[in-house]
Amino acid sequence: MTELPILYSFRRCPYAMRARMALVASGAVVELREVLLKDKPPELLSTSPKATVPVLLTPDGCVIEESLDVMQWALERHDPLSWLEGCSLESDWIRECDSDFKHWLDRYKYAERYPEHTAEDYRQNAESFIQKLEDRLSVSDWMGGEAAHAVDVALFPFIRQFAGVDPSWWQSAPYPSVRRWLENWLNSPLFSAIMAKYPRWESGRPGERFPPDPDHSACTQP
Repeated sequence: MTELPILYSFRRCPYAMRARMALVASGAVVELREVLLKDKPPELLSTSPKATVPVLLTPDGCVIEESLDVMQWALERHDPLSWLEGCSLESDWIRECDSDFKHWLDRYKYAERYPEHTAEDYRQNAESFIQKLEDRLSVSDWMGGEAAHAVDVALFPFIRQFAGVDPSWWQSAPYPSVRRWLENWLNSPLFSAIMAKYPRWESGRPGERFPPDPDHSACTQP
């Protein structure tokens, strides 16, 4: 599969999730190399010394090592769901998600590593962003209005992580619009497709064709 772009990925990483969603939605096919972040293969390290995922290596040797850049690369090639129409991956929503919200999310999720404050304290700080989403999604189904677009996709994996820290609390939290939005993504064929489990890639062996379905039946709006 050397003629395919190579994607280094880790199934549960939110950055890798957003990249895989855009790749599937665009109709792209890649060679997937599922890696363990605690035991990174030398091929990943030599391709991208910063060794985070996702990393996309194109057939012409171009290395794309930021998730938003992978999304842009995929959707500029083909965007059948019009995810880039009327939106930018330089959106303030994404910028805040990837900076302040991610900062508090990490501390909420791994509160035992940050004993200076309680998990509840960290959650309350993260909630300022969730409240902004609630205000937006209470007046429109998606961040872009009537249909999902790339900003929704970029935010979704991180909101999924936030909701998953304490599911019981989340189900009764005062964010019904965000819950509805999140459930639409979680129940979508696209999410099922990008969360399929693949064996850990071993150096020197071919990766997996991703997605395996050439018809891209998951390429639909949630």
